[in-house]
Amino acid sequence: MVQSYPDIKDRLVNFIRSKVEDAGAKGAVIGLSGGIDSTLTAYLSVEALGAENVLGILMPEKELTTMQDIYDALEVVKLLDIEHRVIEISKVLQSFSSVIPDFEKTARSANGNLKARTRMCILYYHANLMNRMVVGTGNKTELLLGYFTKYGDGGVDIEPIGCLYKTQVRGLARHMGVPAGIIDKVPTAGLWQGQTDEGELGVTYEIADKILTMLVDEKQDISAVKRKFPAEQVDRLVGLMRTNEHKRMPPEACEL
Repeated sequence: MVQSYPDIKDRLVNFIRSKVEDAGAKGAVIGLSGGIDSTLTAYLSVEALGAENVLGILMPEKELTTMQDIYDALEVVKLLDIEHRVIEISKVLQSFSSVIPDFEKTARSANGNLKARTRMCILYYHANLMNRMVVGTGNKTELLLGYFTKYGDGGVDIEPIGCLYKTQVRGLARHMGVPAGIIDKVPTAGLWQGQTDEGELGVTYEIADKILTMLVDEKQDISAVKRKFPAEQVDRLVGLMRTNEHKRMPPEACEL
């Protein structure tokens, strides 16, 4: 049965509230990027916990984070009337570069993951300080494909919108009144210049969500999906799910 956006919103709000209460926590800490996922998560958290119990943390990087992203994140802070911090992470990253040999020659993805893990540390510092939970902002499309950094943006306490495909995130965001400029923005993790989600995935979110729905939710055979979508796109997504399965699992221990 397909649920309506009002029903989905109520389920997610209740989920956040119950998980925070069960943990004996006093609120939520959320990393705000100015993108749709973190914005929607903030909207849901405020409805679940009250604005006074939600802290938004902006963690821009000098010369990489756009002023538009910063402006959009600050607009969300203002609209929701939540407490916030702005913590520029360039100096932290420079400290790594000063002690890691050949840091600048390292693969771009390794440096990008380091940025995500730096932000995770900052979020948990504040969560520990305030006895709050780190509320993640990953959606179902990203989680299935492993499009997140292990122990980076994947290092959170709960993932409220992890049950929603990216296209559903957009629909719920519209329902909840998220500014159109944020909803329609080109999705990017902002880890390096010119990086976009769809550019890295090699397929648009609209197509990815349709393929994943057939594979995961409807449990159709890969051959059946390939009759409706280009084989290279299906193989690409199946490959990502299989390769990144370890990201969705707890660390394995040897069984004796």
